[in-house]
Amino acid sequence: MITSTFFFLLFANLNAETAMPETRYLWPEGAPGAKGDEGKDKPKLDIYLPPEGAANGAAVVVCPGGGYGGLALGHEGDEIAKFLNGFGVSAFVLHYRLGSHGYHHPVQLGDAQRAIRTVRSDASKYGITPDRIGIMGFSAGGHLASTAGTHFDAGQPESEDPIEKVGCRPDFLILCYPVVSFTTQYTHRGSLRNLLGKQESDQELVKNLSNELQVTNETPPTFLFHTNEDRGVPPENSVLFYMALRKAGVPAEMHIYQKGGHGIGLTKGGEVNATWGNRLKGWMQVNGWLAKP
Repeated sequence: MITSTFFFLLFANLNAETAMPETRYLWPEGAPGAKGDEGKDKPKLDIYLPPEGAANGAAVVVCPGGGYGGLALGHEGDEIAKFLNGFGVSAFVLHYRLGSHGYHHPVQLGDAQRAIRTVRSDASKYGITPDRIGIMGFSAGGHLASTAGTHFDAGQPESEDPIEKVGCRPDFLILCYPVVSFTTQYTHRGSLRNLLGKQESDQELVKNLSNELQVTNETPPTFLFHTNEDRGVPPENSVLFYMALRKAGVPAEMHIYQKGGHGIGLTKGGEVNATWGNRLKGWMQVNGWLAKP
């Protein structure tokens, strides 16, 4: 039986002494397609690094959820970053642009790709191994992460921007109660509308962003977790992506908890659901991403 000791250790991990995160704008001179010069127009990363000597070289770009209309930066951002730091993983919480602020596809994907390129480009600065950089997403942030894992390139060698020369394929995906499918009855309509805006009627684009249909053998290894009682984003989203990974021969692990709703983060679903964090840590360890270089 899981006891309160589990929660004590989890919260001790979250509340471990952590310096205030550094903020880094993805395009310091102004993001492409920016509609203004306010904070909402400037995608950025909040950078959380493990204590000195604790880093193992792995890094994760974290995409909070919010239906592409907001960002749950607390329980799906800051708390997650501190949790990852607790076992040596550097974390970069992505503030991507939102449909509620007039930004639609491909802006969000461009922000996520730029985040991965930025971390990889400056890997040595942050003590990161360039081929151990993953992306993690919650709910609509899970859709963004799964889009980054199925739509990527090896870099643009002709670019004058050194960051754009670097590839944006993540080395692994972590998808937490993710929005995935845009073509089935399990679609989260709010995320679809906020992401596409007037493009929602473009069926080819909708299919292209229904990410279970875009999985290939080049899709990165993936960890998924969901709850059976999720009414906001049904667990079939995770199941469809997992089945596509299986068909493509991509290593994958999935956990679906019987109880718990949507948006539970690390701890809101109770003691049993909170064990997904340890399952994730174990999966990363099995795949060699937590071994110090």
